[in-house]
Amino acid sequence: MKILFLSHYFYPEGNAPASRTYENCKQWVKNDHEVTVITCAPNVPNGRVYEGYDNSLFRREKLSGISVVRVWTYLAANSGTYKRIANYISFMVMAIIASLFVRKVDIIIATSPQFFCGWAGIIVSKLIRKPLVLEIRDIWPESIKTLGAMENETLLKTLQILELKMYRDSHKIVTVGNGYKQHLIEKNVPEHKVAVITNGVDTEIFHPAKPNKNLIRTLKLENKFICSYVGTIGLASGLETILECAKMLLDENNHRVHFLLVGDGASKIHLENKARSYNLSNITFTGHQLKENIPDLLNVSNACIVHLRKNELFKTVLPSKIFEGAAMGIPILNGVDGDAKDLVTNLDCGIFFEPENSSSLKESIEYLLDNPKHCFEMGVNGRKQVKLNFERTSLSEQYIKLLDNIHKQQKE
Repeated sequence: MKILFLSHYFYPEGNAPASRTYENCKQWVKNDHEVTVITCAPNVPNGRVYEGYDNSLFRREKLSGISVVRVWTYLAANSGTYKRIANYISFMVMAIIASLFVRKVDIIIATSPQFFCGWAGIIVSKLIRKPLVLEIRDIWPESIKTLGAMENETLLKTLQILELKMYRDSHKIVTVGNGYKQHLIEKNVPEHKVAVITNGVDTEIFHPAKPNKNLIRTLKLENKFICSYVGTIGLASGLETILECAKMLLDENNHRVHFLLVGDGASKIHLENKARSYNLSNITFTGHQLKENIPDLLNVSNACIVHLRKNELFKTVLPSKIFEGAAMGIPILNGVDGDAKDLVTNLDCGIFFEPENSSSLKESIEYLLDNPKHCFEMGVNGRKQVKLNFERTSLSEQYIKLLDNIHKQQKE
């Protein structure tokens, strides 16, 4: 097949949508499909273009056999409602234009986040008369309303109307979990139209290894029990909980536990200022890290923290951090309720703590400290289960079968 993939985020960006899209496309190319990805210059999360790239009108490159077309967008950091919307809409317009120059497309995929990327897919599908598979990885605009990122009710209602039309006009919808599927069904999307293909991980990249002693020395974390959060430090993350937990541990004279916050985002500066005001010597902010550095950072960690703010909407989320941490053979400290809680519990690969409850997080960490044998067992369980059920290669194969069925139906 000749697949056209529209994604606002793509490698070398290291967030979940960029990684998932890159890994799927890379696998499809290995299986002799032709894949063209239309994306923008890598700039997440601070709106600054990565070294070696520029925000030019059009730029072509090959990555792992994937044809990548990067288009100009209005760049904006991962904060500020209207600048971000300008960023999203500019990508939508440029992606539509660029799509018209891609030859011989069989099927189109458009992925969220963000919402307007989905609409680019709808418009391109109508223009070139090819089926669209819409990936829903974020329930938008509910998520931005939940986070308080937009309060204009008229604009929110307009976006909700556009959301429902986007669902109706897509050929198939792919989500990452049953919670998402149920949410879409409640919005009157036919059940048969929705397929579930979970997040996963490349276990050849993310695997246990000897901790990098030089990295530990550089971070000055010798003899520490390291709990790492790896990902976007944004509004949804609710990482004030980690700061409060760190303060409680220091107040109790526990200097063994150290928190490593890996990433950047809209809340990073605020959290750094708050950590300084608390005199938290047990937290290190690494800033933005390239995707290839993440396995080393997880390998020096004793536990992987996954956390989102306490909200009904986030009960449908299955963060990719769970799979990456589990693949590294370290236990998950999971502060996401709902589907994520059920997953971690069923795999016995970590401990659930109540979202936004620093005391609950502290108790979970103390359990790991007091039970090293179970800590090790949870790491082993996680690695085993991820290889069996959430290996990126097998998930990519499942996905391409779905695309192949759609393609055959269109030819009949």
